[in-house]
Amino acid sequence: MLVLVVVLALAFDFINGFHDTANAIATSVSTRVLSPAQAILMAAGLNFIGALTSTEVARTIGKGIVDPKWLTNEVLIAALMGAILWNLLTWYYGLPSSSSHALIGGVAGAAAASQGISILNMEGLFEKIFIPLIGSPIIGFLIAFSVMKLIFTLVGNLSPTIVNKYFSKLQIVSAAFMAFSHGSNDAQKSMGIITAALLAGGAINSFHVPLWVVISCALAMGLGTSVGGWRIIKTMGARIIKLEPVHGFAAETSAAIVIIGASILGKPVSTTHVISASIMGVGATKRMSAVRWTVAKSIVNAWLLTAPLSALVAALVYFLLRLI
Repeated sequence: MLVLVVVLALAFDFINGFHDTANAIATSVSTRVLSPAQAILMAAGLNFIGALTSTEVARTIGKGIVDPKWLTNEVLIAALMGAILWNLLTWYYGLPSSSSHALIGGVAGAAAASQGISILNMEGLFEKIFIPLIGSPIIGFLIAFSVMKLIFTLVGNLSPTIVNKYFSKLQIVSAAFMAFSHGSNDAQKSMGIITAALLAGGAINSFHVPLWVVISCALAMGLGTSVGGWRIIKTMGARIIKLEPVHGFAAETSAAIVIIGASILGKPVSTTHVISASIMGVGATKRMSAVRWTVAKSIVNAWLLTAPLSALVAALVYFLLRLI
């Protein structure tokens, strides 16, 4: 059962990688700054490197939702299956939903199904998880809006050809920054799950992330990223607003700043939410009608539904496992 938890956690990391590839490379591909192959190769490598940088988010995931002693193998299997099923469903329909919400909802739903809702760490969930998850897109929107306004002030008198010439180069740097930040936050979530399973199973005596867990999760994330998620790339890169290199640079840089800051503080955030909101913030500087709000609305709906539906699926899976 413990081996199955590890395999499912790595599978989640792999799926997270290809599900969230769009976070790092959609704007670069849509503005033709990088070819799809170049963008995916860069994103895969930097996702791997970013995943090796810290384990603070892993500790929050492994200890912040529920006491690790309640995270039995059955609970974690149900949680991971709920998150994986939701990720695959939203990937199929091209919706950039949150892998973070899916995993957190899955853990909460499965744990509540096993022992009741009272075992959930409500204070930790609210302060360490839900506030950062909800607040980070808002911050991303505001920073992206401000960065784009500042860029307009600095280069607004230059011709679009000159602006695009220079920002096409800068966007490669911002895409790399975004890929690194994605790995620094998202890969740690599976690390937290595996470490919690090892602790609950008696394989380790205290909550510390073993080196093999860090490396295996980083590899799974990098490999998943190399597969790519083209359905979501299309949504992120073209359907929200029409992007130029300068817009891609502003959105990616703003999102990466928010995500890196959250990783340093040990806060799990949705990289999908942050980059989506940053793209909207950039688009809003043109004019409000530049953002395709019907697409944005469908994305927000997916955001709102992800945690509760993942929790429900995980709870159902847990009850099925108990019957078996």
